[in-house]
Amino acid sequence: MTELNLESLRESLPAYAKDIKLNLGNVLTTEGSGDLTINQIMGVALASAYATRNIKVIGAIAYEAASVISQAEQEAAKSASAIMAMNNIYYRFIHLVHDEELGKLPPKLRMNVIGSPGIAKVEFELYSLAVSAINGCGMCMEAHVHEVLKGGISKLGIQSSIRIAAVINATAQAISNRDAENALHNKSELAA
Repeated sequence: MTELNLESLRESLPAYAKDIKLNLGNVLTTEGSGDLTINQIMGVALASAYATRNIKVIGAIAYEAASVISQAEQEAAKSASAIMAMNNIYYRFIHLVHDEELGKLPPKLRMNVIGSPGIAKVEFELYSLAVSAINGCGMCMEAHVHEVLKGGISKLGIQSSIRIAAVINATAQAISNRDAENALHNKSELAA
């Protein structure tokens, strides 16, 4: 089954993911996501979807986002997920090894998109924060929280972006679980 939009994605969630289904319906609204704008919500959701690497979640969120956010915002969401895939690995390593010498070495990694993302810097930082939460890089999360606060996003807005990332990630997990169960079921039927 291919999910084409958010509603069909929600309806395809397994019964054991009822909480995720309810949360998914809530966090992607301005009522459910504090003081974030709908563009910020959908940008965070799209960057988070790309970070999950789940094609069905990406497809459904991209479909919904296309009617809300600009092409530049959509490209920035992809850029945030890509650059954070690199940075989150590098900076998580630097943080976790606790080696002062390694921490002082220049990363020698191109990161120009962070300085020139094609959209407002604070929006890109918000997307990057959500992706960094999914990828589990504490050092990056601290840096992005600092930047979004400096850019005028409230702590409620920060919490909301992380709630969106958490629910999108959980949705991807539930869809992956469902697809794995279906594949195993089909394989056992073929073997019988």
